[in-house]
Amino acid sequence: MGQDGVQPGTESLSCLICLNLPQVPVTIPCGHSYCISCINTHWDKVRKKKKYRCPHCDKSFTPRPVLLKDTALAVSVEEQKKTGFKASPCSFGLEDVACDVCTGRKQKASKSCLQCLVSYCEKHLRPHSHSSAFKRHTLVEPSKNLHDYVCSQHSKVMKLFCRTDQRCICYCCHMEDHKGHDVVPAAAARTEKQNELVISRQCLQQTTHARVRDVIHLQWEVEAIRPSVVKAVEHSEKMFAGLIHLVENTSSDVMQQVRSQQETEVGRVKQLQDKPEHEITELKRRDAELQTLSHTKGHDRFCLNHPSLSRLSVPTDSLGIQTRPLRYFEDVETAVSEERDKLEDILREKLTLSPPGTTIRAVLLQYWCDITLDPNTASDTLLLSEQNRRATAVCDQQPYPFHPERFTYWNQVLGKETLTGRHYWEVEVKGTFAQVGVTYKDIKRDNSRFCRNQIRLGYNVNSWSFDISQSGYTFKHDQAESKVTDPLTPRIGVYLDHSAGVLSFFRVAKTMTLLHRVQTTFTQPLYAGLGMYFPPTTAKFCELAC
Repeated sequence: MGQDGVQPGTESLSCLICLNLPQVPVTIPCGHSYCISCINTHWDKVRKKKKYRCPHCDKSFTPRPVLLKDTALAVSVEEQKKTGFKASPCSFGLEDVACDVCTGRKQKASKSCLQCLVSYCEKHLRPHSHSSAFKRHTLVEPSKNLHDYVCSQHSKVMKLFCRTDQRCICYCCHMEDHKGHDVVPAAAARTEKQNELVISRQCLQQTTHARVRDVIHLQWEVEAIRPSVVKAVEHSEKMFAGLIHLVENTSSDVMQQVRSQQETEVGRVKQLQDKPEHEITELKRRDAELQTLSHTKGHDRFCLNHPSLSRLSVPTDSLGIQTRPLRYFEDVETAVSEERDKLEDILREKLTLSPPGTTIRAVLLQYWCDITLDPNTASDTLLLSEQNRRATAVCDQQPYPFHPERFTYWNQVLGKETLTGRHYWEVEVKGTFAQVGVTYKDIKRDNSRFCRNQIRLGYNVNSWSFDISQSGYTFKHDQAESKVTDPLTPRIGVYLDHSAGVLSFFRVAKTMTLLHRVQTTFTQPLYAGLGMYFPPTTAKFCELAC
């Protein structure tokens, strides 16, 4: 009986993972055999990587191989079991490294030697600790891939680090391909990088603390919003009450002035009315005298009285009185109507857009701007359609001619229209990930000369981006980002007030909801921009009628 219950000569029948006789032996395409449970457990751990390799020969398979029972091995195993062999459980886990010296049942390795390229358990490691012959051997933590520490070209341990090429090398590499390069011992390089790591962690921790402070300040701001709203509502109610009181007082004054003017006009008319009424009485009296004369019986008496009556003058012209029927107070009506129109304009212009939450889409539509895409800026993996209003991310390269304004790395495109003043437009997005934003025209285009972030919307000082993905909304500017929590919608509205430095993004649904608002200073004209990733993501500038 061999060591630890494994019979001599049975090593060829053992599972190459647990080193015991397999209960249900299976074989894989490379010819090696394993317990069905061992190989399934091993491959289940790499399922997400979709790279299935033989643990023994490292040969890869795609897709995951179908496991077939090794009938011949199963027969041999059964024969060994009949002789009295009993399999013992594995003494270490699948992720542990086995001692390369142990025969039979393998023990867990505690160290690996870079000179011997062998992993040792505690028992077989003793010579390295007690014998001077192994004094210069380098021991490391157990590793299944010791060949990673050895130069594949010279089969020497890589104890040096080339700063020029940023890779580990051996002494032979240093004398040949890396001659003249900046080379230091690997331990020294580790120390340097460890120090850099410490500095990087310190920076990350400082940034984390800063973000925590930002979150705290934002929480304070949230807590301050409610009393601020209460104060604003109370102030607004007070101001509107005062305004209503002023309107009521003004209305009362106007009514009083109108009634006073009514009395004045009525008095004037009555004064003018007295003269014609007096003349009417006199004319009626004279008419009666003439009627009496006409009935005089004696001719001599009629002729005697006639001259005196005929000499009376009878006015036939008008008194020249001018009237204004139904037009006495037109000036008052006009003045009141004009003031009402002014007040309506002020309230509509100043108050409608000011609330930071829900706003009225009809108000924003008065600043509508039709945006069309500029083909000269489109990446060659974007397909433009619908009269250059829609852009679609595609896998096939488009035959666009060379143009200095074309984006050559990110799937981006800009609009043709120069945006200054007030503008509003809407974008309909479909797909996995898209960006809607604005940028200055001098945003970088070619990644061969610039950092890739310098040409991506929202990752530089020249652009502002609102990202739409399956996980939600994110606003980005100069690599800083702000998460926006709100239900996703396929349509995003963008409002720009260039002179005021205001950029707002809205969720367009049954109600208009403000998602994010930027207050800054724009120093150049802006252009609308789109970014699309993961085909077939599409984004379309909507028309006013849609």
